Amino acid sequence: MRVDSVLVAAAALSFGALAEASPAAASVAAAGVLLVLWPRLSPRLLVTLPLLFAVGALRAHLAVSEFEATRMAFRDALGAPARCAAHARVVASPVWQGDSLRFRAELTRMDCEGRALPEGSVVVLYGGPGDLVRGDELDVVAQLAPVRLFINPDLADPTPGAARRGHVASGGILGATVVRRGWGLGALVDRARAHARRRIVATFAPDAVGMARALVLGETDLDPEDDAAFRKSGLSHLLAVSGTHLVFAVVALVRALRGVLARFPALALRIEVGRIAAALGVALSLVYADFAGGSGSAWRAAWMLAAAFVARALSRQPRGARVLGLSLLVGALVDPLAAFDISFLLSAAATVGLMTVGRPLAELAKRLRWRPLSWLGESVAATVSSMLPCAPLLALLSPSLTAAGIVANVMAAPLGEIAALPLCLAHPAVTWWPALERGIALSASGALLVVRRIAHASADAEAFAFAVPMPTAAELAVLAVGGVALFVLARRRAVVALAMAVALTPLELAARRHGAPKGVLRVTALDVGQGDSTLVDLPDGRLMLIDGGGFVGSPVDPGQSVILPLLRARRRSRVDVIVLSHPHPDHFGGLGSVLREIPVGELWDTGQGEREGAGPTYARLLQTARARHVALKRPTELCGTRTFGGAHLEVLSPCPTFSPGKHANDNSFVLRLGYGSRHVLLMGDAEADEESALLGGGVDVSADLLKVGHHGSRTSTSAALLSRVKPSVATISCGVRNRFGHPHAVTLQKLSAARVTLYRTDRRGGVVWRTDGDAAHVETARKSR
Repeated sequence: MRVDSVLVAAAALSFGALAEASPAAASVAAAGVLLVLWPRLSPRLLVTLPLLFAVGALRAHLAVSEFEATRMAFRDALGAPARCAAHARVVASPVWQGDSLRFRAELTRMDCEGRALPEGSVVVLYGGPGDLVRGDELDVVAQLAPVRLFINPDLADPTPGAARRGHVASGGILGATVVRRGWGLGALVDRARAHARRRIVATFAPDAVGMARALVLGETDLDPEDDAAFRKSGLSHLLAVSGTHLVFAVVALVRALRGVLARFPALALRIEVGRIAAALGVALSLVYADFAGGSGSAWRAAWMLAAAFVARALSRQPRGARVLGLSLLVGALVDPLAAFDISFLLSAAATVGLMTVGRPLAELAKRLRWRPLSWLGESVAATVSSMLPCAPLLALLSPSLTAAGIVANVMAAPLGEIAALPLCLAHPAVTWWPALERGIALSASGALLVVRRIAHASADAEAFAFAVPMPTAAELAVLAVGGVALFVLARRRAVVALAMAVALTPLELAARRHGAPKGVLRVTALDVGQGDSTLVDLPDGRLMLIDGGGFVGSPVDPGQSVILPLLRARRRSRVDVIVLSHPHPDHFGGLGSVLREIPVGELWDTGQGEREGAGPTYARLLQTARARHVALKRPTELCGTRTFGGAHLEVLSPCPTFSPGKHANDNSFVLRLGYGSRHVLLMGDAEADEESALLGGGVDVSADLLKVGHHGSRTSTSAALLSRVKPSVATISCGVRNRFGHPHAVTLQKLSAARVTLYRTDRRGGVVWRTDGDAAHVETARKSR
C-alpha cells in the first residue's frame, strides 16, 4: 500500500495532541505506527514525523494550560455563582437548544455583585434576543457560574475538550439590550441560518424539525429518545454535517456555475471554465461549513473538498489520500485540539475506511451480475467500511453496538442521502415560493420520519445488539497500530489480526481486574459537582453505590454523565446495593438512570421521603425500583452489622428508623465500613443533631477515612465528632464555587486543626481510597487546582 507523506505528516501533527490526555498510550501508538510504516517512509519523513507529533503535543499542552489558567482565574474571581452585569460581544454562531438561544460571548466591563472579573472572558449564555448574530454587542445581566467539569479516575479528562470549546463560565440571561449590530460575512451567515431555522420550524412536521435542523444547520437538538435511537442504530452520521452534505450543496453549485460560465463563448474559449468554478468552490466549501454549524466533521470535510477544488483549479488530478491529509493538516493547524472533537475523529475514520476497505469491497460487489444485488452489495460495502474504523470510537460513547445497524444503514441511507438531504438543503433556497417550500418540507419530513422509524426499529432490535466495553487508552493504542498494520501489511493480515488479539487479551483482563478488585476495599468519592455519590468495591467483588448526585433545575444527569460511564470503564454491569442516604435531589438525581440501565440488587432508603413526600422525581425513583423488582429495604431491617467477604458494614443511623419531624439531613444513613484494621465512616448529610445522637449513643465511630457530612457545611463535622472519629483522611463532595459556600471555612479550620488530610472533589476531582485491610493509600483524578 502506498503511503501518502502529507497524510502521515498531518496525522502525526493532529494526533500528537492526544498525548495531552494519555501521554504513554499516545506515544506508544505513535511509535508503533512509525515502526509499521518504517520501510515505506523516506529518511526525511522518518525524522519529521516524531517532530510533528511532539509539536502537536506541545501545542495541545499550551492550549490546555492557557485555558486552565484562564478558567482558574475566572473561578477564583467570581467565587459563588453571581448576578453579573457586563458588555457582551457574540463570538460564535448562536444556536437554538430546547426553546432558547445559546451563544458564546466575550464579556468586558463586568461587575458581579461588586467583584471584578478578568476582561475578555468567554462564556456561554442562554436566552436573549432570538435574532443575534456574530459581532452583535449587547449589555446583559446574567446569572453566571464557572464551567462545570466532572473529573474522575478511569474516565477521560474533560479538560482538553473544554479547552477546545474555550468558555470558562455559563449562565442564563436575565436581561439584555442590543447596543450594536454585527456586520461582515459571519453576521450574514448567521442571519441566513436564523432564516433557515425559522422556515424549518414553520413548515416541517413537528417530529421532523430536530432532524432537519441537524441536517441543514448542524444543531444537535434531537428529542432524547430519538438521539439515543440514532446513536444505538449507527445512523447518527445521516444527521451529521459531513462530506456528503458538501457534495450535494457545493459540488452541485459548482457544476451549475460551470454550466453558466460555459454559455459565455468569449470566456470559455480562452480558459477552462471548470477551473474558475473550482476556484470559487473553495470559498463555497468554507462558507457552507460555517453555515452548517462549523462542527469538526463539517470543517474537515470542507477542507478536504477545498483541497480537491484547488487541485482541479490547478489542472491537477486530486488524490483521495492527499486531500484527506490536507484536510487533517489544515484542521490541526487551525485548531491544536481538533483531535478532541469526536465528530472530527469519526469523520476522518469513516473516510479512511471508505478509501481503504470500501474500494475493494465495492469492486467485489460490482461483479455481481444482477443489478439490484450489486447495488445492495455496494451499499453494504460502504456501510461496513465506514463503520469498522469508527467502532472503537463509538464504543467510547455507547455501551452497545448493533449488527442491525448494517441493515438500518442500507435501508435508511438512500432515504437520508438521496431524498431527505437534497430536499432539506434545497428548502432554504425556495422560501420565496411558499407552495414549493411547503411541498419540499412535506416531502423531506416524510423521508426523515421514515429514517427515524428505521432508527428506532434498529435500536429496539435487542437480539442483534451486543455489549462492548469502553476501550482503555492502551487498547485504543493497540487498535490504532493494528489498524494501520492491517492495511499496510496486506499479505500478513492474518498475523496482524492474531497479534492484535494477543495484545488486547491481557489488556482487557487487566482492565477487568482493576474494575472489580478482589480482596480489597475501595472507596471512590465521585466528582458529580455540588452533590454526593460514592462507589464502594467490597472485598468479595460486590459493589455498592451510595447516592447519585443531582442538580435541581438542571438537565445534567450525573447518572448518565458520570456514574454509568465510570461503571462501563470499570467493566461493572451490576450494582448490588444502592444506598440513598436521604431523599434530597443532590443525592438521588442520578440514581434513576442507574436503576433503568443496569441490574440492581437492593435499594436502601430511609423511608422518610415516601412517608412525608419528596417530590415527583423521588417518587419515580421508587416506582422504577419496584417495576424492576429491586428489593427495597428500610432502617428497621438494616440497622446492625452485615458482612461482605471479610468486610463488615454497620448501619449506625437512623436506627431503629427515621425520626419524624427531623430534617432529612439529620435522618441520613450513616454507615461504617471495616476491613481488617481499616475503617471508613460515611456521614451522608448528617448535621449537628444526628452527630450528637451518634456520639451520645456510645457507638464506635472511629475511622481512617471520613466522608465529611453535608458537603462540609458549618452545621456538620463538629470538633467532638472529629475527636471521636480521629480520621487521617477526609473527603468533601462539593461543586466548584457552589452557591452554598461549601465547604465552609469553619469546617476547613476544624479539619486542619485535627491534622486531617483533606481531599475535595471540586479541587482534586474524584478521590479513590483503597486498603487491603492493612495498608491504605489515596489517589486523586487530578492535582490540586
